[in-house]
Amino acid sequence: MLPVGKQCKRPDDMLKMGYISGVFGVQGWVKVFSYTNPRDNILAFEHWYLIRESECYLLNSVKGRKQGKSLIVANIEGSDDRDIAQQLIDAEIWVQKEQLPALEKDEYYWSDLIGLEVLIGDVSIGKVSAMLETGANDVLVVKGDKERLIPFLQPDIVKNVDLANKHIVVDWDPDF
Repeated sequence: MLPVGKQCKRPDDMLKMGYISGVFGVQGWVKVFSYTNPRDNILAFEHWYLIRESECYLLNSVKGRKQGKSLIVANIEGSDDRDIAQQLIDAEIWVQKEQLPALEKDEYYWSDLIGLEVLIGDVSIGKVSAMLETGANDVLVVKGDKERLIPFLQPDIVKNVDLANKHIVVDWDPDF
């Protein structure tokens, strides 16, 4: 049982945004590893759900800041000393999807793409298992008969993303 927040039932339609990676200082602050870009965007979410195993805790008050170049630290309601903070390590941070900003046309959250079937014409070459950021463009990691790395370049390579039918149509050499 986590010593913070209000125990809750895990809501549907949530996204994992990071996890608590360590303690910071002696006043109950924690280090946060964030999946958001930029990393400190995780602090913009009004409500966090801390999840570990089958336990879920709703946090209504999280204060935090960027510490140095890449470290995010947070003070979570109910965590006011190092011993409590220590118990939070490895808890995952989730938010409800409705808290995410709306996207423009032809923009997608990575979480919406992972799991989609990838098609060349009508032939499936696998499913998106992960996404990579290369700096120049994002890359689909597609696992099927073999693993393929396909640049997420619209409309040159990625011809169509159909979230309703759960597939992506690409113009890609199947042997590559």
